[in-house]
Amino acid sequence: MEKIGIIDLGSNSARLVIVNLFADGFFMVAEELKETVRLGQDMERDGFLKPQRVAETIKTLKMFKKLCDANGVTRIIAVATAAVRRAKNQRSFLDEIQATVGIRISVLSAEDEALYVYRGVINTMDVPKGVILEIGGGSTKIVYYNRRNILFYETLPFGAVTLTDMFAGEDVKPEEIADKVEAFFLEQIEKITWLKEMDPDVQMIGVGGSFRSLFKISKMIKKYPLDIVHNYAINAEDFEYINNTVKVLDVEKRKKIKGISASRADILPAALAVMHAFMKYTGLESFSISSAGLREGIMFNQALPSTVEKPLSDVLSYSLLSLVKYYGENERHVEQVVYLSVQLFKQLRVLHKFPRQYLKVLKIAASLHDCGLRMKYYDHPKHSQYMILNSTLYGATHREIVLAAFVAGQHKKDDFNQAEWAKYKDIVLEEDLDAVKKLGVMLRIAESLDRSMSSCIKSINCDVLGDSVIMKTEVEGDVTLEIRDAMEASLEFKRAFRKNLEIL
Repeated sequence: MEKIGIIDLGSNSARLVIVNLFADGFFMVAEELKETVRLGQDMERDGFLKPQRVAETIKTLKMFKKLCDANGVTRIIAVATAAVRRAKNQRSFLDEIQATVGIRISVLSAEDEALYVYRGVINTMDVPKGVILEIGGGSTKIVYYNRRNILFYETLPFGAVTLTDMFAGEDVKPEEIADKVEAFFLEQIEKITWLKEMDPDVQMIGVGGSFRSLFKISKMIKKYPLDIVHNYAINAEDFEYINNTVKVLDVEKRKKIKGISASRADILPAALAVMHAFMKYTGLESFSISSAGLREGIMFNQALPSTVEKPLSDVLSYSLLSLVKYYGENERHVEQVVYLSVQLFKQLRVLHKFPRQYLKVLKIAASLHDCGLRMKYYDHPKHSQYMILNSTLYGATHREIVLAAFVAGQHKKDDFNQAEWAKYKDIVLEEDLDAVKKLGVMLRIAESLDRSMSSCIKSINCDVLGDSVIMKTEVEGDVTLEIRDAMEASLEFKRAFRKNLEIL
C-alpha cells in the first residue's frame, strides 16, 4: 500500500487529502484538511496574487506538509487552478513555495482541470448523460458528456470569489449583488453555442464547495435523515426557496445559518446566482450534487491509471469491491452470497414480481452484509446496516442505499425496526417495505447456503408447487450445515411469500 497526499490549491480554499492506494487498483481516503486562503481575492485589479494571500497560503501548505509527514505520506501531488493559472507573479509564487515548503506545485490548464472534474464525476455517478456545473473560487467549469464521453466543455474565468469582488460595494444591497451576478453570468453563457443544443433529458450535476453548502442548508430545512452529499437531488422549487432566502441576508446573518461556514458566507450568494442563471438558461428543473470532483479525478488516475483513457464501466461494482476490501470481508464468501442472492431473486420472480431495480438493492446488501463484523460479531447485521448508511458508496441513489441497509440488517433474523424505518419515510416508497422484507429473507437464505464459506452450492432451482416452494440445489460435497441453516429461515420465508419452503 502506498500513501499519497493530494493538494488542491484553489482560488478560495486549499485542501489536502491523504489517500491510501492499494496494489490492486483501489483507494480509500485516510485524512483531510481544508483551509480558506482566498488566493484569488482582489486579483481583478491588477492580476497579481497579493502578499497577504501568498503568506497565508504558504503557512497553510506548511501545515499540510507536516500532516503528510506525520501520516507517512511518500508522495505529494499538488495542483493549482484558476488563480495561480492567471497570476502575473505565478513563477515567483511557485518558486517561493518550492524553497520554503519543499512542495512542487503543478499549474493545471483549463482543459486539465475540466478533465479531472469530469473523471471525478463519471467514475462515481451512474448518470449516462450529464452536464456538470463546477463553481470554483476563480473559475466556473461546464462539461457536457454522453455515453461516458465528453462532448463539449467550457471554462469561464470567474467564480464565486471573483464574481463577488466584481459586484460587491459598500452601498450595494446583497440581493442587488446576486441579481448583477446572475445577469452577468447569463450574458456569458449565452455565448456558449453548444449549451443551446443539449438534449432535453440531460441531467445536471453540481460540483464544488458551494453545492455542498447548499446540501447542508437543504438537509436542515427538510430534516433529511441521511448525511450523504453525493447524489443528493434538489428540485427547482426547493432551490428557489433557498436562493431567495439567502440572497437578501447580509453576511453576518448568513453566517448564522446552519450549514454555511463563516468562510463561505460572503461568496455563497454569487454561487447561488450562477446556479440560478444556469438552470434558467438551460430550463433544467432539478440537479444532483456530486461530492467528487477534481481531487477524486486525481485519485482515480493514480489508483487506476486506465481511467485516464477510459472511465469505469461499472461504477457500483468498483465501489462495492473497494468497500469489501476496506472492511476486510471474505471476498470469496461475498462473491458466493451475491451469486446465490441473484439466483434466488430470479427463481422467485414469479412470487415477488419486483422490477430489476430491486436486484441492484439486493446486490449492494449482499456485497456488504458482513461489513459490520469490523465492529463486532454480535448484532453485526445492525452494524452492517449502519455502515452501509454511512459509507462512501458510489453508483447508487440515496433510496437504494437506504433499502440495501435495511435488507442487510435482516440477514441473520427477522429484526425489522419500524421506528427506524419511519425516519426515511421521505426517501423510500410505500411499496419498498414489502420489498425490503422479502429481499431480507432472500439474503438470509443465500448467506446460509454458504455457511461454511466453501462455495459448495453451485446452483439453485426453485419450483412453486401449490402452497410450497421446492428449492433444489446442485452441490459439491456435504451441505448439511448449509441446508440446516437455511431452513431456519422457513418461518420468515412463509411470512414474506405465503409459501412453505423445502430445500433439497
